[in-house]
Amino acid sequence: MKEVRRYLEDRLGKYSFYFEDLKSGFIYGYNEHVKMTSAGCMKLPVAMAVIKDVEEGKLSLDDLVLLESRDRVEGSGILKHLNSREYTVNELVIVMLVESDNTATQKLVSLIGFEELKAKFEEMGLQDTTMNDMPGSPINLTTSFDLSLCWKLLKDESYLSKEHSRYIIELLKSENKKKKTAFYLDESLKHKIASKAGDMQGVENDTTLIELQKGDFIFTIMSAEIPNSVYGLVSLAKSGKMIWDGITYNWK
Repeated sequence: MKEVRRYLEDRLGKYSFYFEDLKSGFIYGYNEHVKMTSAGCMKLPVAMAVIKDVEEGKLSLDDLVLLESRDRVEGSGILKHLNSREYTVNELVIVMLVESDNTATQKLVSLIGFEELKAKFEEMGLQDTTMNDMPGSPINLTTSFDLSLCWKLLKDESYLSKEHSRYIIELLKSENKKKKTAFYLDESLKHKIASKAGDMQGVENDTTLIELQKGDFIFTIMSAEIPNSVYGLVSLAKSGKMIWDGITYNWK
């Protein structure tokens, strides 16, 4: 993993990454506790918080929620273009995770409230994750360590039920085009990777869970102050290829 650090240290911008082999316990991090803009990656812990409210009986996945024009949020997603209508909580979770929809995210956050969201993040052990504003805001912060912890909680089913933990993982395996750190991998390999990406001006992030026969691996990389999105995407993609090659050739 040192080669990833050396590579990123020579790139323009600021970077953070965290890698963990869940079987052996091997970890390697670089600026992994430095708070950085979360962008769309925040939707992973938000989904976990919403589902936890479902498990606690505060919500149901079948509850109907009215989305109106005033609920529309700019940025990623399709819902801002659609007419007012009702959606189930489950439909909003799906659109938030698979399409990274900001309008769905904002509606779910408003449904449970910022204080409840904060409490749920604390329950998860996310010490450096704060959603301070609507989706897409640069003041929504997290770390590569905290995002990686989300995958660990899902994989060991220690925060949500087995059914709901697996549900989130499978949803985030379903969208290959947004797997930035897996960009250089063969298409046949991408179904082994669950990921949640995020981007905005000067930011390209990706957090992933890699499930293989030889073990399960978590890799998160975050960036800031990059010159443009293409530069950031190349940084993430090459780092991801280094990680994959390391797992392929150095792990048994």
